[in-house]
Amino acid sequence: MIEDMISTANTTESVTMSIAKTILDQIKYGDRMALMAWGASNMQALPMTEDFEGGLDMVVRGITFKGTVRVQLTYTDEYVVSFFSKAGKLVKKCENVYCDMLVEIIDWVEGR
Repeated sequence: MIEDMISTANTTESVTMSIAKTILDQIKYGDRMALMAWGASNMQALPMTEDFEGGLDMVVRGITFKGTVRVQLTYTDEYVVSFFSKAGKLVKKCENVYCDMLVEIIDWVEGR
């Protein structure tokens, strides 16, 4: 019983990390220099929730936007990209984003 719980926890953690890594790979594929241009740091994988399979949080220090960008994968294989100020206030939310739109959406809000 304990082994099953540990196995489930490891599988969930593995899926969570895999989704976060996939998001990073998709961003790098769209623009190899994007993460550096945004000053992205403190990247964290987001756990599965009722509405999302997982995701990625990253702190950005761009030209016009400084705060947190949250990219969450929905169960319909679309992303929701949310932008939070340094104080944690939701600034902008973009829904129905596909993987090939991630860089464009973040660049648009970032003002690059």
